[in-house]
Order: sequence, then C-alpha cells, then structure tokens
Amino acid sequence: MDDPRSARFPLPDAQHDASPSQADSPSDSSAAPSQSQGQKGHPFWDFWGPVIFTLALYLGIRHYVAEARFIPSGSMLPGLQIQDRLLVEKLSYARRGPKRGEIVVFNSPHAFDPALKTAGSPPTFRCALANFPLLGLIPGLSHPACDAYIKRVVAVGGDQVSVNPRGEVRVNGDPVDEPYVTKYCPVDEQGMSLCRTLNVTVPEGHVLALGDNRSNSWDGRYWPGGPFLPEDQIIGRALWRFWPLNRLGTLGS
Repeated sequence: MDDPRSARFPLPDAQHDASPSQADSPSDSSAAPSQSQGQKGHPFWDFWGPVIFTLALYLGIRHYVAEARFIPSGSMLPGLQIQDRLLVEKLSYARRGPKRGEIVVFNSPHAFDPALKTAGSPPTFRCALANFPLLGLIPGLSHPACDAYIKRVVAVGGDQVSVNPRGEVRVNGDPVDEPYVTKYCPVDEQGMSLCRTLNVTVPEGHVLALGDNRSNSWDGRYWPGGPFLPEDQIIGRALWRFWPLNRLGTLGS
C-alpha cells in the first residue's frame, strides 16, 4: 500500500514540432524552460509523499479509532483462544466509561501499578515503537510495561464487589450471571483455594477487570498495588474477532 509513484516527465514541447521560424523566435525559446520546469515534480515528494501520507493516516486511525490485537495467553478461555485476532475500537470510551461485561484491552499493570513500576520503566516513545507492527520483534525493544492485557469488566466505579474462592462474582450483593466463565478456581473440602478473594468498593474512574479463565488469569486479584484498573489506562474495547475465519464475529458481553 506504500508503493511509490513513478517519476513524472514533461511531455515534449509543441515548439519542437514547429517550423524553423517559430522555433527561432526569442519569446518562444525563453518560455520553453519555464514551462518544462513547472511540469517537473520534486523527486523527494514524488517518492516519499505517498509513503508519509499513508503512514500518518495509519497512525491516526490506530491511535484514535481502532487497532488490531492478538490474544497471547489463555486468560480469557474458552471465549478467546490463543492467537485469536481482534479489532479493538476506541471511539466508545471517548464518550462514556466502560460497562460491566465489556472486554477491554489496557496497558500493562507494570505501567500504572505503583508496586510494579520501577525507575527503569521505559519511556512512552519506546513502548509506542515496541507496539508498532514488526518493530516489536527487535531484540531488547520490548518491556513488560509495554505489554497490553485483555480482561472483562466485572464492576465499575461505585460498585461494591466480592469475589469468592472459586472466582464467582457478586456486585452490589447480587450474583453475576457469567455464561462465558466455564473454569472456576478449584476449592478443597475446607473451602480453601489458591485463588485470591476480594471484597471491595470500586472507586470512581476505575473498574475491576478479571479474566474469564478464573483459575489461570493474572488480573486485579493479584496486582500488588491494588485490584483496580484506572479508566485512563484502557486502550479500547475488544469488539470483533476477525481471525480465525471459522470464529469470525462480534464479541458479546
């Protein structure tokens, strides 16, 4: 899509086919160079103009409208499989906050959790390069703070939420129907589980996001600085799966 345009060459001047008396005219001969120069393009812009325009258009769409992401882990099984490709749209959250049940893509907790951030965290520019297609493959460029995570919003600002040892959720005292969760945390006869529990109130401007695979998801239950995801760290809403083709379609809540 970035193929350069071929260089433009001026057409032969009509004067070259004129009679000798017309070609020898001083006024005509002086006009020919200016006409020829006016038809020539600048070599730099002829080649790089379309490339720069296409790149700027791509970056603008990716930053403000939508971008593609893939699933790197099994934390959202069974609904989202490893290597699924998703379209993440960004316009909805410019007008409103996230809603319960929506699947969100957000910045790594290493970028905002005070207990995980370090003095050696990479600058924003480096993360932008690391998330650019193909550039992320450059050794040493990526960093845990540059990763993106995908989870499901189970509670929003103002909600009182509890998560039991199995990973089942109650919001404002009511159990949440979660048909997309098929694997809860195992609990022994004493009611003990390796999964952490929660009983908190979500502050305004934050959400609680958990993985659908409750027994194998590093989510708010385990973040050392607190369980809440700031809304300003959300990249967008996972809206549509475009790969593989046999599971093409929208992602419901």
